[in-house]
Amino acid sequence: MSVHAMLCERIAVATELIKRAEALSRSRKGGVEGGAKLCSKLKAELKFLHRVEAGNVAIKESHLQSTNLTHLRAIVESAESLDEVVGVLHVFSYVDRSGEKQSLVVDVVADGGHTWVKAIGRKAEALHNIWLGRGQYGDKSVVEQAEGFLQASSQQPVQYSSPRIVFAFYNSVSSPVAEQLKEMGISVRGDIVAVNAPLERPEQCLRSDSESDEEAAGLLEVTRVDRENVVASVAFPTEVKVDVCSRVNLDITTLITYVSALSYGGCHFVFREKVLTEQAVQERKERVLPQLEAFMANKELFACESAVRDFQTILDTLGGPGERERAARLIGRVSVVPDQPSERALRLVASSKINSRSLTIFGTGDALKAVTMTANSGFVRAAINQGVKFSVFIHQPRALTESKEALATPLPKSCAASSEL
Repeated sequence: MSVHAMLCERIAVATELIKRAEALSRSRKGGVEGGAKLCSKLKAELKFLHRVEAGNVAIKESHLQSTNLTHLRAIVESAESLDEVVGVLHVFSYVDRSGEKQSLVVDVVADGGHTWVKAIGRKAEALHNIWLGRGQYGDKSVVEQAEGFLQASSQQPVQYSSPRIVFAFYNSVSSPVAEQLKEMGISVRGDIVAVNAPLERPEQCLRSDSESDEEAAGLLEVTRVDRENVVASVAFPTEVKVDVCSRVNLDITTLITYVSALSYGGCHFVFREKVLTEQAVQERKERVLPQLEAFMANKELFACESAVRDFQTILDTLGGPGERERAARLIGRVSVVPDQPSERALRLVASSKINSRSLTIFGTGDALKAVTMTANSGFVRAAINQGVKFSVFIHQPRALTESKEALATPLPKSCAASSEL
């Protein structure tokens, strides 16, 4: 292929990938974190290729072959092949074994955060030679990179389990490298190809001081990757097992939302209170109860004593008869436990968003290793700003409104009917 033909092909690929990346960014409500960054990188590649096309940049054929497009394409294809993609090119911080703070870029974060994917576009030959210690100075083998992923994931639990790691190879991987990754607990995706004499350890083929040049050349020949001999081909969608937490901790906002008349059809009113009218509008657009029930299904439900006590006080003051009846049924399904905030929750410094009640509720969920359901996103963000990330399920709030209906203005039946279509 001529340089011009290769350039045209790269421009077409970059243009298509931008469209796919933009579609990916829109695929999730609220967007995919890092989607704009991915699109920006692709547009930068396309801009560079257009400069080459215009003759503003002199470039060799080898430079076109080593473009970042290979890696970016692998990221897009990985993301398109997975479920619940929440982020791309996400940077995680962790502390390595020597105690140094490091950062790690995860190409795709999928399954709601439970799966991390590294998309690898380099050819199997290059990866294999680096693994054998025959790469350029500073090259890190995929095995060394895997060690960083394992350390980082152990420090970034999702629902109290470390994310599972997938290395997706888009230009093959040699079987000994794949085997070592699997032994480390890394899931491998892509074509796994043979080498003509697979070695157990890379040290076995490192040249010793006593080796002659001829012996070293022979050793290189022995460990050559055989791309034509595909041992296995593992494709997405990946069958990585996701550990979903089976415990749920209900905070006050969730208890109120679950029993609110708004959640049970009482959203066709204009209330005197602006906030209640706004919540009614939200409920007509998107019902919250099915989301709560779907998340709570087949899980153990917990609530701490403080949450239940304060919920009951609010219910006694503002709740209507239907809301009180639903509350009694709900509390009957919940295991009420003593307040027992975790140590890391107790380290939080009080602020306008972090009060003792919220600290107790979220901290008890943390101690139980349960996911806390909440509409209190302000507390969650404030805790993250102090370095504490709780495992949470965030939903829209709903207030107790049954006792307010008598003074509210009912919506015309035509409006109520159209909102349910």
